[in-house]
Amino acid sequence: MPELEVMIDTDGWVLCPYCRSKSKTKIRKDTYLKNFPLFCPKCKREVLIDIDQSYIGLSIERDAKTQSR
Repeated sequence: MPELEVMIDTDGWVLCPYCRSKSKTKIRKDTYLKNFPLFCPKCKREVLIDIDQSYIGLSIERDAKTQSR
């Protein structure tokens, strides 16, 4: 499995670590997130991420589950 990393584009959008497309999450430079569930609408995956001013990384990988009725 390749090494995954969370990236942020120049406008502040958080990019999916799998497909590199924009998620629906936008952050500022002073944002702090711990165990944030980032969902990608394109590849339908969800990962927990940590974002601090000097550190951006994955906490735990997990697959998104659909709701059953």
